[in-house]
Parts: sequence; C-alpha cells; structure tokens
Amino acid sequence: MFGRVRDWLEDRKLARLPVTRAQWENAIAGWPVAARYQGADRERLFDLTRRFLVRKEFAAGGEFTVTDDMQLLIATMAVVPVFGLGLDWYDGWYTLIVYEDTFVTPDNEMDEFGIVHDAGRELAGEAWLQGPVILSWGDVLESGGEDGYNVVLHELAHKLDMRREGPNGAPPLHAGMDPQRWHDVFTEAWQALERAEQGGEPFIDPYALEDPGEFFAVATESFFQSPAHLRQVLPALYEQLSLFYRQDPAA
Repeated sequence: MFGRVRDWLEDRKLARLPVTRAQWENAIAGWPVAARYQGADRERLFDLTRRFLVRKEFAAGGEFTVTDDMQLLIATMAVVPVFGLGLDWYDGWYTLIVYEDTFVTPDNEMDEFGIVHDAGRELAGEAWLQGPVILSWGDVLESGGEDGYNVVLHELAHKLDMRREGPNGAPPLHAGMDPQRWHDVFTEAWQALERAEQGGEPFIDPYALEDPGEFFAVATESFFQSPAHLRQVLPALYEQLSLFYRQDPAA
C-alpha cells in the first residue's frame, strides 16, 4: 500500500518536473558513458534521472549557483550505478551539496569512518552515512577521461557500500553471489595494485589502497568509466562488479 502511494506521489511530481528530453540530452552530451545507453536503455536512463531529481534535493555549497543542467548531469551520473539495481538502493538519504570547487571540512571533524581530524581536509567529494553527498563541480567536470576518474560514481559507490556495515568494501550482495569469492577477488586485486604501485605503474588510481571502502569506490569508477581496461587488467574483479551492478559496460 505504501509503495503504491509513493509511486503515485512520485508520478505526480514527475508530471510537474520542468525537464525536457532535449535539455537532458544537451546536459549529458559531454559524458561519454551516457552514449553507452541507447534505445530502451536510454529511455530508462532518462526516466531514472528524472525520478532521482524528484527524490533528492540539490543544495549549493557557499555562494555557488547550481544550475538545472548541472543537476541533470550529476543525477545522470548518479543513476548509472543503480541502472540495474533500482533507485531504492539510494533510500535513506536525500541531499546533494555542490560546491564550485574543492571544499575544506571543519577542524576537529569526525569523518564517516569515525576518525577525528584536527585540521580540515580539502576534498573533491564526500559521502556520509544517512547524510548528504557533497561534490565539487570542478571535479565533476574532470570526469569522463580515460583515467577512469569520476567523483560522482565514487561517492555514490560509497553510498551503496554503506548499505551494509558501513563503507568497508562489502556492499550487500545479491542472492547467488558468493561473499567469500568477493572477498578473495578484492584481496587479490588489492595485492596486485600494491605490487604495481611499488613498480611505478599502477593500473587504477592508487588512492584505492587507502582502505577497502576506497578500493570499492575507485574500482566502481573504473568499471563504468574505463570498463575495457578494468576487464583486461583485473578480469575477476570486473566479473564480480558486473554481477553486483547487473551491468556489463565492456560488452
């Protein structure tokens, strides 16, 4: 009953949402990943983007102005990870705060891992358990290159990871997926990246080695931004992410 009422209210909000297909297409034209979704998949991507916009709220950090086109691009990036999962995977939080550029956290702030930092940290993005996602628009614009970087995919991967025991690199897996296999594959990938970094040739962003949660988030960026590369260098990891996200972007 509650689900039907929510869907009815959401459909009413969608009917009033002043977003045209042409406006959306223009806003996402510069993001190569979006071109991967064509035909019925593109229709679904547009629908999910609009539904994301009515479920979430965008707020400006500082005196920055967040335009409609900015919201459309960020929302589209955000729904790509849940394209095969559904928007309900983003339940429990409501706000995205967008700063013009990198932002500095307050002194003595406790982060999402429970660590208190004496001095503020300069960040491109941050995701809080049951709290907002915070993004730097300057870094959103850096997304889409061959290096696999995408701050929106990174922070939204943290949100998915947080659905089970916090940001520890072990999101809730689907029926039929083997948690031990997931653990073993990610451990082997971690060790391979450590060896590659020591040799001066890391194959994905070595920031992944900060902790398991960051490894999952960086791997997610690479999975969607440069899937053929990830499948080549870490085929077992690519397979696990494909099973989890229920997508095969390298196909």
